[in-house]
Amino acid sequence: MSVHAPTDRLDAVRSAGVLAVLRAPDAERAVQAAAALVRGGVTGIEVTYSTPDAAAVIAELRRRHGDAALVGAGTVTTPAQAEESAAAGAQFLVAPGTLPDLARAMLGTGLTTMTGAMTPTEVMGAMALGVDVVKVFPASLGGPGFLKALREPFADAVLMPTGGVTAENLAEFLAAGAIAVGAGGDLLARDALAARDWDAIEARARDYASALEAARRA
Repeated sequence: MSVHAPTDRLDAVRSAGVLAVLRAPDAERAVQAAAALVRGGVTGIEVTYSTPDAAAVIAELRRRHGDAALVGAGTVTTPAQAEESAAAGAQFLVAPGTLPDLARAMLGTGLTTMTGAMTPTEVMGAMALGVDVVKVFPASLGGPGFLKALREPFADAVLMPTGGVTAENLAEFLAAGAIAVGAGGDLLARDALAARDWDAIEARARDYASALEAARRA
């Protein structure tokens, strides 16, 4: 079965290009880091459930940024989290793996649903469930070459690599067929978050925004 999603939903993900995987030590730093990302030109924000009060952070980011950012929930591992984040205003949901009951609950919210897969069998399982985007994780294991190889048997799959993506290899992943990329530690350095170094996060976001723009021009 192919992965299908309403065109406008996929367009929103494609337009963002980069989804920042935000794992913050507290809600306040999550909100400030997201603001720095948006200032730097990274408008896709995935607030992970490893961040305290993730749903409250999502609600606050939606209130602050409105249509200027695409805000969703990440590291969704239970149906209750899917429902909670949807109620908070999340625009997409991301799970690290693909469990049928969880994927169905995520799809049941009506939000863009992304679930993790690595092997061909896992990709087939995600596609059979009808998720909108297959999150190839951890993409660092195979790099852009692995993503390109997956595109051969799964030409209809909508793939988003996460884990190991950098501003420097972003263009390679997009050229290999990714709809967008998920960026975590390289974009949101743990020490910058700990030190509240918003300027550093904004500067790195600008690196990603510039790389994305260059990739789209190529």
